[in-house]
Amino acid sequence: MNLDGVFLPVTTPFDAATGDPDLDAFAANIRGWCEHPIAGLVVGGSTGEQALLDEDELLALVASGARSRRDGMALIAGTGAESTRATIRLCDLAAREGADAVLVKPPSYYRGRMSPEAIRTYFLAVADASPVPVILYHVPKFVPVDVVPELAGELTRHDNVAGIKDSSGDMHNLGAVCEAVGERGAVVVGAGTLLYSGLEIGARGGIIAVGLLATGAACELYRTFVAGRSVEAGRLQERIGPLHKRVVAGTGVPGVKYGLDLLGMAGGPPRPPLLPATDREREEVVEALERAGLAPERPRSI
Repeated sequence: MNLDGVFLPVTTPFDAATGDPDLDAFAANIRGWCEHPIAGLVVGGSTGEQALLDEDELLALVASGARSRRDGMALIAGTGAESTRATIRLCDLAAREGADAVLVKPPSYYRGRMSPEAIRTYFLAVADASPVPVILYHVPKFVPVDVVPELAGELTRHDNVAGIKDSSGDMHNLGAVCEAVGERGAVVVGAGTLLYSGLEIGARGGIIAVGLLATGAACELYRTFVAGRSVEAGRLQERIGPLHKRVVAGTGVPGVKYGLDLLGMAGGPPRPPLLPATDREREEVVEALERAGLAPERPRSI
């Protein structure tokens, strides 16, 4: 599983009338993103509101993504569930619908019992059973169970563990993960503020939500870095970093989806219990896009 490059954790647009995933809008978004040299897509990640999707909805989105992507582009499905059994089942079903790999978060409901040994056993069982490669997902903001660097290094020795997405947003942790994993697997950056520095210390790419809004800049950052043009890459990081801070980290999924609306794509409201972006957050999104050199269509209400 090649994890080099920029991957987009795509959002899930919902039909305003029914509240169901809008598969036509979803496919149109993907075709738009595929006009850029992205390496792949993540369907059903945190930005895709996987925690709020029914199983059949997630699988329909994976199937739509598989049909809509550009030839040769990787498709990764978010399949982490609370039980080992449910996660294995979802990995199998997602693979049948066209997923090339799965992004698996650790279970957290019984957080007090999720020792490193419990997490190790969980991931090894999933890796043994999954028909496609497993990518570990460390996202302490949403899942308060750590995949510590030493454990990540151990798990990537498994032939079916392709690597780890580190969304801690902590440069020291990212460096420790890169050191622990070494050449056995790929480390991908999950925070748009750390793509450049992550690549410098050994990360292979990024799964970054800011790339949904600044797709061209994110891809160009990766391309110029690989080409050895570090000054250009650094300037692009300075451009997308504040956009990540103000929109992705600052307003979350509702703000990202509103930003897509402003850029002419299908964003729409999040699924309850998430609430739409507030007026103040919307103004923040408009200003952040403008400062990033993007040209949002400012609604009359703002």
